Amino acid sequence: MSTFTASISRAFFGLAIPLAWLAAPPAQAQSADTSFFVSSIGIGNGGDLGGLAGADNQCQTLAQAAGAGGKTWRAYLSTQEAEGQPAVNARDRIGKGPWQNSKGVVIAKDVAELHGANNLTKQTALTEKGDVNNGRGDTPNRHDILTGSQPDGTAFPAGADRTCGNWTSSAKGAAMLGHADRIGLRDDDASRSWNSSHPSRGPDGGCSQNDLRSTGGDGLLYCFAAN
Repeated sequence: MSTFTASISRAFFGLAIPLAWLAAPPAQAQSADTSFFVSSIGIGNGGDLGGLAGADNQCQTLAQAAGAGGKTWRAYLSTQEAEGQPAVNARDRIGKGPWQNSKGVVIAKDVAELHGANNLTKQTALTEKGDVNNGRGDTPNRHDILTGSQPDGTAFPAGADRTCGNWTSSAKGAAMLGHADRIGLRDDDASRSWNSSHPSRGPDGGCSQNDLRSTGGDGLLYCFAAN
């Protein structure tokens, strides 16, 4: 082999590995089987999510960006009976399961397990990017997740607001929140609840973005693939 030919061969061989890297599929493709995540960002307007449709769109958009947009995504949110419209239960919106995070860890095999002895913890309630969401003890704390739901995943009765006006208010009202890290101020069931820990509150009336941040939240959502 001539010196020139040998040099060319070595040059192409040296390019082989970098070219292989360029041809490799993006890491996000590994998220195609994801069927549950905590939204990495909120809509940013407090409890005004644009109703259930706006919240679902947020989940779908984030899933799409993470490579899991081939599914139908739903936000885990309930609404209360109001203005002639019936209540909607979060547990009825999210499909039948099973659901797994971006690492392939199963959160719950079905709706009953999700609302019973599930596998939802700070380490498994990952974002669509596969990151651990900040919890109690982190700065900032973002463990409060909007749900508007009772522990069994059903809506609250009409009356006291627990959904920020069915997800249309960023001022007065309240939203029931869950703790994604299962940790609160006390060692009791409410503090450990992933979906029904305490209502939002704050100086702006309870439903502003600042109100949500004041108790350790950021307007984040639980997102489930319904199919």
